[in-house]
Amino acid sequence: MVYRFFAVLFTLKLFFRTIIEDYIMKIRKTTESETRAILSIHSQAFGTVKGPEIAKLVSDLLGDETAFPLLSLVAVHKNKLIGHILFTKVEITGTEHPVAAQILAPLAILPEEQTRGVGQKLIHEGLRLLKESGTEVVFVLGHPTYYPRCGFIPAGEQGFEAPYPIPEEYAEAWMVQELVGSAIDKNSGKVRCSKVLDEPQHWRE
Repeated sequence: MVYRFFAVLFTLKLFFRTIIEDYIMKIRKTTESETRAILSIHSQAFGTVKGPEIAKLVSDLLGDETAFPLLSLVAVHKNKLIGHILFTKVEITGTEHPVAAQILAPLAILPEEQTRGVGQKLIHEGLRLLKESGTEVVFVLGHPTYYPRCGFIPAGEQGFEAPYPIPEEYAEAWMVQELVGSAIDKNSGKVRCSKVLDEPQHWRE
């Protein structure tokens, strides 16, 4: 009788855990086999005009040795990939000492999954993992009212120049976040991205 009770209890535990896991969104590192699904996320998120261009950028970055070390994360819900974020290596020229830096580009969420906080969860998890790995600062060129919610501040005001000139009206879109110590206060200079990302077309509005 006691055995049956614990057997039923164990079965119920597994049942409810499975249900909960189905509805909880997970953030994890990507695998090589997921590349096609990841590119599809970017194509759908950015639409028919920009989507193919962004998907190609992601594909090229994943194969760009100068972008390493990189961090590629997906958001998974009900065993389906619904979001992707990519961080790649950058260098800061003109600093007195080397600075471990990355850039967030790009971030994409499936249209039907947007406005649920998926993007912010991907950003926060990415920043957490980068901090653990020793990254000191992270840059992004993005919406100036969205990324500050995740701790980013204007990079130009901190003395960090983008790889290509940013028009004055979009200056606040070039942002940075400090992950370790006083890396922003102690450094300034021009950011140099990986070979793939260091192209002028990726820095135009």
